[in-house]
Amino acid sequence: MQTVSAAPMPIPGHIDPVPVPRAKAPRPDGKTDLIGLSKDGIRAALLDGGMELKQAKLRAKQLWHWIYNRGATDFSHMTDIAKAQHPWLAERFVIGRPEVVEAQVSSDGTRKWLLRSPDAQDYEMVFIPDADRGTLCVSSQVGCTLNCRFCHTGTMRLVRNLTAGEIVGQVMLARDSLGEWPSQPEGRMLTNIVMMGMGEPLYNFDEVKSGLQIVMDGDGLALSKRRITLSTSGVVPMMARAGEEIGVNLAVSLHAVTKDVRDEIVPLNKKYGIEELLQACADYPGANNARRITFEYVMLKDKNDSDADAHELVRLLKKYKLPAKVNLIPFNPWPGAAYECSTPERIRSFSNIVFEGGISAPVRTPRGRDIDAACGQLKTAAEKKSRAQMDRAAEEKMAALG
Repeated sequence: MQTVSAAPMPIPGHIDPVPVPRAKAPRPDGKTDLIGLSKDGIRAALLDGGMELKQAKLRAKQLWHWIYNRGATDFSHMTDIAKAQHPWLAERFVIGRPEVVEAQVSSDGTRKWLLRSPDAQDYEMVFIPDADRGTLCVSSQVGCTLNCRFCHTGTMRLVRNLTAGEIVGQVMLARDSLGEWPSQPEGRMLTNIVMMGMGEPLYNFDEVKSGLQIVMDGDGLALSKRRITLSTSGVVPMMARAGEEIGVNLAVSLHAVTKDVRDEIVPLNKKYGIEELLQACADYPGANNARRITFEYVMLKDKNDSDADAHELVRLLKKYKLPAKVNLIPFNPWPGAAYECSTPERIRSFSNIVFEGGISAPVRTPRGRDIDAACGQLKTAAEKKSRAQMDRAAEEKMAALG
């Protein structure tokens, strides 16, 4: 497996104002992957390949249906396209899927895939089945630049943004694995998508937007925007655009209610502070009591889990009159982590205080811990280090903090 080395290791506490990861390399075979192209994009690709305009319009519509409604990956299966044209298409185009390096299934039914792109970059996605829904956790970047100290993914280097095709490709692969073709709203196992995998979605805005527009298109994958949630650590300048141009549900990785603690565990707070972040949440287009903003709050022992923290959380959310739900996340351990999970009693007390303040605060049941698929645990095998290495790194970080 290739070692990720194309971008410098983030410096603890340092935030790149505008991360500029390198671009995805072209396919080695020179073909164009149709996954991730809009309807107009498919038509343009056909025209670039030499097809005349009238035929390109018709073929683009047919290809869109076969790709996103039927899940086809082979042009020869497209029965309403002339057989004589199948070789022409196959010479120029592919209908790709990410390469599956490893697929794991947890004891609780959670599935995790380690995926590889044609330019040999690795990323992960997770499917979490429940009795009444199935949620796919989708990655937006190879690595991450935010360096959140409780998050295993945050210890990775940022290599590059995933393309719209690689984002949509995760959904397509999940549909393949679950046997959910042809696409139809009824009886789906995959009912929800959360942009909560590797990376910060709002630092890859254009590709995330393009990918989700394909996922939400009623003629194809047809997943309602109300069943899609985008999670951000607080890239304030992009939040309004996300609401206006994508329109999906918003989740915010809050994790602390004081500047000192949030500066430590979510370094982006040094750039966009709590008050600025909560005002952006209050201004988020479409937020209301029926579409509440979700605040993610990881429970860290003796760090952010006191009764005083819970009362301050209630005060802040009420100050900004936010239609809010708080997801309390028991910390999911990983080798070398500098924190421990709060005790069940402390989590219960914290939850009760927030509930008594009139705000829903359920405790999220950890899923997929045994395969490192739980919240904050995603990190490709190429970047995983030995426990001894991680412990030494954690000790050095703690020593540097004084």
